[in-house]
Amino acid sequence: MSDEHRDTPHWRRWLLKPAVLPLARAFVVLVCLSLVATDAWLIWKARGVQLRDAQIETSNLASALARQAADSLKKADTVLLDLVERLQVDGTGPAQLQRLNGLMRQHVFGQAELHGLFAYDRDGNWLVTSFGTIPEGANNADREYFIFHRSHPDDHGPHIGPPIRSRTNNQWIIPVSRRLEDAQGNFAGVALATLSIGYFQQFYGTFDIRDKGTINLALNDGTVLVRKPFLESTIGSSIANGPVFKSLLPQSPVGSSMHVSILDGVERLFSYRQIQGYPLVVIAGLAKEDVLADWRADTARQLVVISLLASLLGLLGFYLVRLIKQGQKAEAELLATRDALRSFNQRLEKQALEDELTRLANRRRFIRALDDEFARASRYQRPLALVLLDVDYFKQYNDIYGHSAGDACLRAVAKAIRGGQKRPADLAVRYGGEEFCLLLPETDAAGALQVAEQVRAAVEAQAIVHAGCPWLRLSLSAGVHVLTPQVGDGPEMLVKGADKALYAAKAAGRDRVMLFDQSVEQLIG
Repeated sequence: MSDEHRDTPHWRRWLLKPAVLPLARAFVVLVCLSLVATDAWLIWKARGVQLRDAQIETSNLASALARQAADSLKKADTVLLDLVERLQVDGTGPAQLQRLNGLMRQHVFGQAELHGLFAYDRDGNWLVTSFGTIPEGANNADREYFIFHRSHPDDHGPHIGPPIRSRTNNQWIIPVSRRLEDAQGNFAGVALATLSIGYFQQFYGTFDIRDKGTINLALNDGTVLVRKPFLESTIGSSIANGPVFKSLLPQSPVGSSMHVSILDGVERLFSYRQIQGYPLVVIAGLAKEDVLADWRADTARQLVVISLLASLLGLLGFYLVRLIKQGQKAEAELLATRDALRSFNQRLEKQALEDELTRLANRRRFIRALDDEFARASRYQRPLALVLLDVDYFKQYNDIYGHSAGDACLRAVAKAIRGGQKRPADLAVRYGGEEFCLLLPETDAAGALQVAEQVRAAVEAQAIVHAGCPWLRLSLSAGVHVLTPQVGDGPEMLVKGADKALYAAKAAGRDRVMLFDQSVEQLIG
């Protein structure tokens, strides 16, 4: 692992990764979207709850209205049964009809839903009425209920006909009738109880169905008897083509459905219930717009709040992302500065330990390496060799060719000496001026002489012209000293021996390599 990774904390290394910023942005977006999505899910769930509550409300309303309608019809039918029995048993004499008239008045007075009670003979002429006075020439043979009973001899139950206007007071009424028969079972007329549509309108008015809700009381064939809100044009109209009568009612006597009304085009949640024992259906509907009005208002407020929260969260998140980006930039700049300083220090250190002209190690580095290698050689009792080299007649070269050429000459010589570094531990050094050396750890005399001779030959092979030299080319003299350190020895002994060998090589005529030994010691001494 590099120094940079060792020096940088783990979390800072993670923040410096290129993928962090996209991940951070994605995280902020994901959190905001999650917040909005969760709120949208809750809003949609609240909508479903609102619709379910409305369905329960309309279903309960339809059930209550069906019960009320059934009770009203049962009361009217009970009165009719009594009326039919009295007419068929007591007869239709003047005394009997007068007595019956008083009873009919009591029934109508005691039941608010009853509009009136009537009896007609086989030809439709009025026999008796709760209103008392019979209009002159009054005949109801043309009414739907009269025609029905006359043409259905086997139907002895109550018959509920479509809504009509009363010929007595012109009010809208619902006719509930039964067939009258003589002793032989022949058609003898009709007994009629009329229910006041106004009564049902007043009763339906007590229910809160909001702005666009509706209540319908209709026959099984879809004929509207009563409707809230009251529109006279809807009385007697048909809703048989609506979904309730067309598809739902044939499958189940009770149910709910969301659909558009065929009367006014308003979409409503309808609940219907067929009245048991009577051919009537009650339909209660709440407009979808009314049902969801509170939900829409709450949703609007909630959306404003969640939008503000998501916006603030997004702004804060991207602000933090921006801070991370700035931190990354600052961190990168700091690391770049650190690396630049480290590189600069390394260059300074290299320059401090490297000769600027030749790019070989300088004398300071040589002294460090010599101390380290001498200590290692002493510890492991291994040979350490030093080759000291000197350019022959270099002063004359400078005088003849100038200092620039002299510098070039030294660089060429350094190149040849650098070739003497065969192993990583070997060190080529510019010792000073035109003097160079090679420090060769774990190298015996034969190996050191071979390396020194190779360097000398390499300079010779360069054939650098030197008019101030007897052989008219540049040459090197080298002294070699190999030492296996003993107790009391020091690095300076290695240098002194190599220096004496170099001196001997120069004294012997230059352009040669000499090994420090006893003979050289005697020659110098």
